[in-house]
Amino acid sequence: MSGPPGAAGDAPAVAVVGGGIAGLAAAWELAGGGAPGTPGTPGARVTVLEADGRLGGKIERRHFAGRHVDLGPDAFVARRPEAVELCQELGLGDELVTPAETAAYVMAGGRLRRLPAGLALGVPTRLGPLARSGILSPAALARAALDVVLPRHAGAAPSDAAVGPLVAGRLGRQVVERLADPLVGGIHAGSVEEMSAAAVFPDLLRAAGQGGSLMRRLRPPAPSGAPAPVFRSLRGGLAALVDHLAEALGRAGVELRTGCEVRRLERRGRWVLDTADGAPLEADAVVLAVPAPRAAALVAPHDAGLAELLGALSYASVTLVTLRFATGDVPPLPPGTGYLVPRTGGAMVTACTWMSAKWPELARPGDVLVRASLGRFGDDRALAMDDDALVGRAVAELTPALGLRGGPTDAMVARFPLAFPQYTVGHLDRVAAMEQAAGRLGGLALAGAALRGVGIPACIASGRRAARSVVGHLEGPGWR
Repeated sequence: MSGPPGAAGDAPAVAVVGGGIAGLAAAWELAGGGAPGTPGTPGARVTVLEADGRLGGKIERRHFAGRHVDLGPDAFVARRPEAVELCQELGLGDELVTPAETAAYVMAGGRLRRLPAGLALGVPTRLGPLARSGILSPAALARAALDVVLPRHAGAAPSDAAVGPLVAGRLGRQVVERLADPLVGGIHAGSVEEMSAAAVFPDLLRAAGQGGSLMRRLRPPAPSGAPAPVFRSLRGGLAALVDHLAEALGRAGVELRTGCEVRRLERRGRWVLDTADGAPLEADAVVLAVPAPRAAALVAPHDAGLAELLGALSYASVTLVTLRFATGDVPPLPPGTGYLVPRTGGAMVTACTWMSAKWPELARPGDVLVRASLGRFGDDRALAMDDDALVGRAVAELTPALGLRGGPTDAMVARFPLAFPQYTVGHLDRVAAMEQAAGRLGGLALAGAALRGVGIPACIASGRRAARSVVGHLEGPGWR
């Protein structure tokens, strides 16, 4: 060992466990990257340890059908600033791109129907576009219209509630089944019947607490100019963000170790990380940017309560099937990026993206790329199927929806087991308890999708937040 914490002449050592986007963002913050005023830890030795043989987690590219295709997420939401800001800090501002199409559809009544204007995360805010969409039955449309005349509720607003019942109480069950669940539930591969509004849709919880019409409460102000993009990506795909971030971290002196699983986390004055390569690493602070089950195993010897909270978090597994079709086998698709599938029909496909329409750089003469998403919480059928069976099932479900005339000429299957943490009611309270428990251990912080958002911007924010937490520890009297 190199001596007690804070020994004269020692620079603090920080270990980041997990090399996904949350862990890389934590390392970037610790290295002082970013805008002026970013705290960083001057002189700190920062090490990222990733069990996989590559960095980036779910962000990965693969060569497919003569082009590079994002294997996992292909865009991030633009309404949150963290991903755009990180791209700008890395000098990638001019590489930001938006989808060529913006419209999207939902399968309703056996056909694709365009999502109506004025949706707020799957909750309609205008009756006219909703009626014209044909998504709801006449009876369900009449039920939704009652939202504007139903009496205000009485009593104190809850601190949290499930998304589905909040929406159903004002707008009816079919709005939940055909709009809210495919959109909100689709983002999290879960069900809105148990999903925390405080965690995934705080505006809905706030509107419900104010009483009266949800549609009026959630209706956005009229735009004053050109609409802002909803999604952004990078030219060449999202993997470019990981590539440039890793390069920048290397230049900043951060050590990036892949194929290096952390097996145990011990405390011997300093933190000691027992790694798979047989070289223990000592650190004055640790950021755990790994899925909750792995984090639970690492903290269990130090705080059983924290381990229990982390271990209780449920996850959904998803599979993405990317398909290439000859142009003649795909009728002209309606303008847009793809469609969503409600869970009520029992389909395995939950969504389909028209990749070569969404991203023109993927378009090639003579073919069409589409991607099917399969699996959500409570539906693990895809886990028991081999790749050929999954491709066959995806094609069988896409054929009537898209009018396919032939099978794919190429297919690629990407499996993401335990990929989406489920934010059930009370999630944010449990996260606050996790973060407080981690902080009491001294120089330990949590990051990643298990906490305050599953999207790329949220994961970046969680990494940077965890980094600032350990910076505070290193600047406090316990270390200096």
